[in-house]
Amino acid sequence: MTGERIPLEMGKTILVDIDIRHSLDGDIDGICQLYSQPSCYSATLQHPFPSLQLWQKRLMNLPENFYSLVAVREGEVVGQIGMEVFTNPRRKHVANIGMAVHESYRGIGIASALLEAMVSLAQNWLAVRRIELEVYTDNHLAVSLYKKHGFVIEGEMREYAFRDGEYIDAFLMANVRD
Repeated sequence: MTGERIPLEMGKTILVDIDIRHSLDGDIDGICQLYSQPSCYSATLQHPFPSLQLWQKRLMNLPENFYSLVAVREGEVVGQIGMEVFTNPRRKHVANIGMAVHESYRGIGIASALLEAMVSLAQNWLAVRRIELEVYTDNHLAVSLYKKHGFVIEGEMREYAFRDGEYIDAFLMANVRD
């Protein structure tokens, strides 16, 4: 997906020149840099000061049930979304996703493009009927984004994770294909 018109709120659209594709080994440094940004590690279960070796271990030789897509703009990784499709026979119709977008490239449709690409891959090619995610309750922009793409809040998990010295609640959201 390149040079696609991305709809924004209030009927506005802008042309976003990005490529959405599966991540490559050469993207790992950019992904590590992405998750080193304070808002990216704070909004996910990542830690500050991410290790390049840890990201190499995670993303090189991905297992068959894990998918990693990146948004690339002018050669720079500006977003990443990962998805694990569960392998338990009773849950193989379910996947879990997590994502981040570069702080300097927010609000121009990159998160929507990544999410649309991964949902399409899951539902149209991998027979996934249920996509789950966890999002901190204070991440209002992300909650709005997920709702816009058909995710609904199914529950709230109190003290879900420890972040910046305190326990933070999270919503469990899911998109279930009828």
